[in-house]
Amino acid sequence: MYKTLLVEIREKVGILSLNRPESYNTFNIEMAEELNLALEGLDQDPSVNVILLRAQGRNFCTGIDVNYVDGKPMEDYLDWVRLMEKMNTTIASMKKPVISSVQGLAIANGIGLVAASDLALASDRAKFGATAINVGLFCMGPAVPLLKSLGRKRTLELIMTGDLISAQEAKEIGLINRVFPHEELEEESFKYALKLAKKSPKALQLGKQSFYQIEDLDYGQATEVSNYHFASLCTTEEGQEGVRAFLEKRPASWED
Repeated sequence: MYKTLLVEIREKVGILSLNRPESYNTFNIEMAEELNLALEGLDQDPSVNVILLRAQGRNFCTGIDVNYVDGKPMEDYLDWVRLMEKMNTTIASMKKPVISSVQGLAIANGIGLVAASDLALASDRAKFGATAINVGLFCMGPAVPLLKSLGRKRTLELIMTGDLISAQEAKEIGLINRVFPHEELEEESFKYALKLAKKSPKALQLGKQSFYQIEDLDYGQATEVSNYHFASLCTTEEGQEGVRAFLEKRPASWED
């Protein structure tokens, strides 16, 4: 179905793999289009509760294919970069959690994809960087999700220096959630995704939507929006089943 991606569904985990290993999984137009289509498709698939985003080959993603930058007019570059960065808003607008699993390099648009993901895991050999400054460009698109994740000074340091950081440092600054031994990354990433996939789907989905809505509101507005969402969740069968199961000291049975 896709030329630049692999898609597999296993135990309610949608596994989406970037599949341009010969180009270190750089974003070209085709992969950017297919990634957004695949993410949106998995978000609508009732057999999927969580999306695990990973990559084939040695590296997760080494940015945008800059061969496109060759004297085109401004309008062409604007359409192109909007497509390259569409993943940021796609992931934020999705109901289901997206977890990145990173081996090797995640640089430029690769680090942006990691920052845009709801959660992120990495091999202890992984390295991260906002490296466009090193080729006369600038990681302006990745800076948007990086700023949300890391704050101003850490983001500016990454995008201004173009330096690479280790997986452990990425975890310490809040870019990723877990670091695993390289040989265990695939297995541990699936186990991590499966743990979320076994949670109440409605609670996860409404919870994620609520989180993204309150993120940029002032404190009072955020509290009222979250109150509304929590009350809505209480009216669902899954919410009531979860409470009954807790009180009856038994495992909950979620809707399929």
